[in-house]
Amino acid sequence: MLTFTFDGRTMQGREGDTLAAALLRNGVRITGHSVDLGRPRGVFSAGSEEPNALVKVGPDPMVAATTVELFDGLAAWSLRGKGRIDLDAVDDRRNDKGYLHCDVLVIGGGPAGLAAAHAAGEVGARVILMDDQPRLGGDLLNSKVRLDGAPALDWVDALELKARVLTRTTAIGYYDHNYVVAVERRARGGERLWHVRARRVVLATGAHERSIAFPGNDRPGVMLASAARTYANRYGALPGSRAVVFACADSGYEAARDLAEAGVEIAEIVDPRVDGSVVTGTTADADGVLTGVRIGDLHVEADLLAVAGGWNPAIHLFSQSQGRARFDEELQAFVPHLSAQAERSAGACRGWYGTAEAIADGYTAGSQAAELAGIREREVFHVPRSDEDELRPPARLWVVEGAPEQAFVDLHRDVTVADVARAAGTGMRSAEHIKRYTTAGTGADQGKTSGVLVAGVVSALTGTQAGPTTFRPPYAPVSFATLAGRDRGPLSDPIRTTSMHDAHVARGALFEDVGQWKRPWYFPQDGESMHDAVARECLAARTDVAAMDASTLGKIDIRGGDAAEFLDRIYTNLFSTLAVGSCRYGLMCKADGMVFDDGVTTRLAEDRFLMTTTTGNAAAVLDWLEEWHQTEWPSLDVSFTSVTDHWATVAVVGPHARRIIAAIAPDAVDLPFMTFSETTVMGVAGRVFRISFSGELAFEVNVPWAYGRAVWEAVLDLGAVPYGTETMHVLRAEKGFAIVGQDTDGTVTPQDLGMSWIVSKRKPDYVGKRSHARPDTARTGRKRMVGLLADVVVPEGAQVVSDGSMLGHVTSSYPGATLALVKDVVVGDRLVAVSDGVSTPVTVTEPVFYDKDNLRRDGEDAGQVSVEVSPAQAISPASAFASRFAEASNESVRLRELPPQPMWEVRGEDPGRGLRLGPAWWLVVGGQAADGWVDVSGQRTVLELSGPDAVEVLITGCPADVERLDGHVQTLLAKTGVILERTDQDAFRIYVRSSFTSYLSEWLLGALNR
Repeated sequence: MLTFTFDGRTMQGREGDTLAAALLRNGVRITGHSVDLGRPRGVFSAGSEEPNALVKVGPDPMVAATTVELFDGLAAWSLRGKGRIDLDAVDDRRNDKGYLHCDVLVIGGGPAGLAAAHAAGEVGARVILMDDQPRLGGDLLNSKVRLDGAPALDWVDALELKARVLTRTTAIGYYDHNYVVAVERRARGGERLWHVRARRVVLATGAHERSIAFPGNDRPGVMLASAARTYANRYGALPGSRAVVFACADSGYEAARDLAEAGVEIAEIVDPRVDGSVVTGTTADADGVLTGVRIGDLHVEADLLAVAGGWNPAIHLFSQSQGRARFDEELQAFVPHLSAQAERSAGACRGWYGTAEAIADGYTAGSQAAELAGIREREVFHVPRSDEDELRPPARLWVVEGAPEQAFVDLHRDVTVADVARAAGTGMRSAEHIKRYTTAGTGADQGKTSGVLVAGVVSALTGTQAGPTTFRPPYAPVSFATLAGRDRGPLSDPIRTTSMHDAHVARGALFEDVGQWKRPWYFPQDGESMHDAVARECLAARTDVAAMDASTLGKIDIRGGDAAEFLDRIYTNLFSTLAVGSCRYGLMCKADGMVFDDGVTTRLAEDRFLMTTTTGNAAAVLDWLEEWHQTEWPSLDVSFTSVTDHWATVAVVGPHARRIIAAIAPDAVDLPFMTFSETTVMGVAGRVFRISFSGELAFEVNVPWAYGRAVWEAVLDLGAVPYGTETMHVLRAEKGFAIVGQDTDGTVTPQDLGMSWIVSKRKPDYVGKRSHARPDTARTGRKRMVGLLADVVVPEGAQVVSDGSMLGHVTSSYPGATLALVKDVVVGDRLVAVSDGVSTPVTVTEPVFYDKDNLRRDGEDAGQVSVEVSPAQAISPASAFASRFAEASNESVRLRELPPQPMWEVRGEDPGRGLRLGPAWWLVVGGQAADGWVDVSGQRTVLELSGPDAVEVLITGCPADVERLDGHVQTLLAKTGVILERTDQDAFRIYVRSSFTSYLSEWLLGALNR
């Protein structure tokens, strides 16, 4: 026996019970109260359609007691129709996700679904069968049907299913292209959200028994006849001792027979099809629990009223897939009509209620699905004989006259026949309108027990056939925790880190998110405030030497005979005139003439350039270049390769920067401004650029990714003060340098920024040129970049006002430097900046606050340098995870980082080896390079996942069809772009960008603990 508590009372239940079954076993009749009226309510159904017995269990604020599997120590609490989140509740369950592919997906493990899965699997189709129950069988688990003279469950147990079987799994959404989402309740706690792609889908979702709207139909003790039968047959829990059965369908007689065999006294069977008699009301005791049933003028004592109003095929998923239903007059139900997807409904969900005919229909559906999926021709299967009698049509009855304010059509929402009549009285005829007027069908059961009943009541009241309301996902409630899975905290979104990240953490850096990058914000010392830390960092950059991790800047290798011509077209200024070895700042605009991105581009050779972009725009710029090349200028000989992750970049800034460069890259110490050198950096082949974003002497030192941390730490050991993005912003704002995306917002032209000088008048065209000649972009009175002087720091976003008129807003604001976009002002104008009701006087000035004549960019001489720096040592991106990989690995799955190898990305002709990434695009690993190949050795880390369970780990985060992967594919793993290569049946290589390696490593370690 299992011990549990309900509302603080200790009770006993059995292994295999649901909470609802256990409550009935313990004589609990009232499981809660209704949401609006506070009426007592009891168990009504035996599945996910339950509208009454909604309870709080652990951290779950509201779940149906009919779907909660009993376990020892379970604590449940009744509700008044709605849950309340307990912010202090501890939820240590593990939620996860998974991606599956198949030829045939069968939803529903009842007779039709089992037959369909068996038929499709036998002919070689790859089959997935999912069902929401702990074991297969569907309604056979609840009945006493016999097949071929033996218990029906013997037939179930004898089936050899060649399929992946997912029990406790509810399909909650059916979308275009046979994309199905399902939730699996796992035995060890938590849920898994499955994303399934199928060639063909077989819906075998069964049917829901429906109630009848009669006065007093909501009392504890009134339940669906099929539910009463289920509790008696499956759980051995009697829902009452003396019952009246309202048999508007033959299933009522089946329930009456099984209840009687279980020991329940059957006081009366009411069948309107026989003599027109109906249940006209109920009576209750002082607590509201059922004590009797009125049949016309007759009162019958009973503590159970089992209602069999007929059956509604569960067409929810069919309708979600945009299938069209029709109303079947004989069945008095909506059934599937026209499919919109590669789908076939089978069994009770299309109105075939007999067990034998459902099995036959399932075999046909499964065989057809496999054949249409291209597997092979169908086979003939043996259909067992059932001992069931031929079913008669149900009564055409939806509502019983009398006391409409006490006859409920939606038990969860407390919607009565009177409410529906009131809506119909306003002229409403559509079930959708009435649903919104009354809220019927918007409760936890999503209209499973009320949707079709509302339509039937509307039809009875108006004399016209009303359609059902729209079936929308999810089919059953799903928690946000399940939707998130393991995508929480550090794993909520892929995080990019530089090769120096661990060094930043060790120095106590605080980080800010820039796109997906974690960038050091500032480096506080001894409890410094941000203001104090930034002031110290700025002072070092202005008077001595400081260093910043600039690895996040986008870097794009551009090469080809027409590379210079292409850049002339994409940038507003000229690049074809740039000398080899020189750098030039460039600005690019969208076609509307508005600033899109900026950065420094260097000419590495006559046909090779290196473009840098802003951190947040790197991917967008690469897409922009590809779009113009592929759609507008395909004849140009030019190609683009992202090398952002290949290079680690250290910016060495300040008047004494040469002292450090002389120690780590002595051949670059005398570089002229805006030039670069291919040189040795601490024994490693690297690049040094003489570029400044601060106005001070500055060098950007680039080395392959694995050497970044060694160079960074050497620079700091030589006396550089580390600084973060906040200090970078202060330094650039003092120089009046705009940040794209902060000082621009998609409505700003180069001219608005005071950068007419960068818009070439010599070349015939560039992207955005036509728009720069439009009257709106050329007019006076546009907002322009200006500086503002104030006695305090003005909040960014503050509105700039003069005489009550809004002239613009503040875009960047720091102590001593405030930039704004303002119209119709001149230097010296006095304005007011307003933010949160606070007004600050400001004065317009030029946007350059520091070193207006650029006298500081050349700094000081290096002087005598006698420091010897050890050669840089490579640190692989996943080296910090080696021991954790080993600890998490076992006989079934192993994870490790492979030794680094040289890699090249190749554009153009097929190199004859490597991994093909796209049209005329390959990744070559190992061996020797050829001319024109781009070195990306530092760009990617290679992880190896192997073992019998490797596929099971990968499907928790990879949407590609991993099970049938042959070769390689570019795909996502944990929302991170990877190249996944299958090297053996149970071995995979994962090529991941170096900046995502730490994130993916953490994710994989979590996946190993699945």
